[in-house]
Amino acid sequence: MSQQHRDLIERDRKVTFHASTHLRDFAHGDAPGRVITGGKGIHIVDKDGREFIDGFAGLYCVNIGYGRTEVAEAIYQQALELSYYHTYVGHSNEPQIALSEKIIELAGPGMSKVYYGLGGSDANETQLKLVRYYNNVLGRPQKKKVISRQRGYHGSGLATGSLTGLKAFHDQFDLPLAGILHTEAPYYYHRAAEQEGMSEREFSHFCAQKLEAMILAEGPDTVAAFIGEPVLGTGGIVPPPEGYWEAIQAVLAKYDVLLIADEVVCGFGRIGADFGSHFYGIKPDLITVAKGLTSAYQPLSGVIVGDRVWRVLEQGTGEYGPIGHGWTYSGHALGCAAALANLAIIEREGLTANAAETGAYLQSRMQAAFGEHPIVGNVRGVGMLAALEFAIDPARRTHFDAVHKVGARIAAAALDENLIARAMPQGDILGFAPPLVATRAEVDEIVARAERAVNKVTDELVREGVVKATMAVS
Repeated sequence: MSQQHRDLIERDRKVTFHASTHLRDFAHGDAPGRVITGGKGIHIVDKDGREFIDGFAGLYCVNIGYGRTEVAEAIYQQALELSYYHTYVGHSNEPQIALSEKIIELAGPGMSKVYYGLGGSDANETQLKLVRYYNNVLGRPQKKKVISRQRGYHGSGLATGSLTGLKAFHDQFDLPLAGILHTEAPYYYHRAAEQEGMSEREFSHFCAQKLEAMILAEGPDTVAAFIGEPVLGTGGIVPPPEGYWEAIQAVLAKYDVLLIADEVVCGFGRIGADFGSHFYGIKPDLITVAKGLTSAYQPLSGVIVGDRVWRVLEQGTGEYGPIGHGWTYSGHALGCAAALANLAIIEREGLTANAAETGAYLQSRMQAAFGEHPIVGNVRGVGMLAALEFAIDPARRTHFDAVHKVGARIAAAALDENLIARAMPQGDILGFAPPLVATRAEVDEIVARAERAVNKVTDELVREGVVKATMAVS
């Protein structure tokens, strides 16, 4: 690493509080840093000119890839005309109007309006407020509880971090807040139920039964909404088992529980459909979007409000006056301009179709490379989402002891191969979410680098006596 790069990192250590970071180790120089200076396509470059394949598209967000000057130009041109004006009390801007029309068109029948924020966390905060407002207007002040899922991810705030079903987002923060509950994750591989001979459809029915039991235990007149990602993202990149969403929606309809589809990861093409809801036959009342909306070229999120909820919101303002909710940057003109340019690229270049086709190739290559690997227990994914889950005994689905940090070690080994893949929380899981512009040749390179990383750590585990010598792959 060059002296200039090291100096920048030392300056950073002194002044910056980094997300999801070991604060003490980073501040005192015991954890690495890196300054990223540019990117093109599926690659990023650091201050020393070292090039990496970004196999995770930032945080599943740079769908159109890096270096798209069309988006930069759209932001620049909008800034020359109007960089900002608030959208309170009916003020608007042309990019916001056009973007709302486009989002409603893509979302399809039943969706009515779009409310904007900056990220998925604030969008889900808006969702929680709308759920409360909705039931107050309907004269049901007791119907306020929201059910999320274990291992779901819905944000990092107090309320949205409560929706998130991961320990790191709860421990030491006194979360979850009262009124937010967590039901069974649709994690077929992880459950002992599978080892007892339960089929995917039977497991989906089991998840629906657990949800219904929770609603009944809490009292149906107190449960307002259910929130779920079409595909579990940060909780392990887990596609739902067969029949899951059909079974869940039947329970929600039975007890008049609103359905919030968190499309922050799946939305705008990532799994080969405009929305994960379309892919899995989900009919939500509310939809959360962010990430792929702008491919992260600007911060922007949205809440798409369905007709059923919108009618009640209108009724509420008729009774109580203007709605008491607003963000300073809602409908920001530069974010909306970036989103329009981003969605135009996705449409013009057929990136949603590429996510389906090249994504299918990614899934097949992952299966071919790792399906029989001695420390890989599960290979899974859909579209441009994939994950490897590691096991000390794949046949028995026996997990590694956390002390061995297998997932983190493999992610570090991948970085040595100039491949960025993500060590997922709460398990030894390596996640992949490449930009939707990735080609088959680039998929081959991603898989080849990942295979070298997994094999390197497997051989280390053999030398350490953690796994049997027969598992060596070198």
